[in-house]
Amino acid sequence: MAFDKASTVQKYQSAENDTGSTRVQVALLTERINYLTEHFRAHRKDHHGRRGLLKMVGKRRRLLNYMKRTDLDGYRALVQELGLRY
Repeated sequence: MAFDKASTVQKYQSAENDTGSTRVQVALLTERINYLTEHFRAHRKDHHGRRGLLKMVGKRRRLLNYMKRTDLDGYRALVQELGLRY
């Protein structure tokens, strides 16, 4: 991987052993999506990999929708931090 998963988890976790909360999952998916976006700029014909990217984008979207329903302030802060809305 081109990014450090442990540092991302540490940055977005809410408690010591928090590795799977919605915040952490969205942050990790965003890191992977950004990495793969760069990959597809160089490898335009990698359609099988692109399908995986689209699945990740959909999963992140569903997690963000869940977060918007349950923790609106946390959702807004996370979107701002990750730069997902412009």
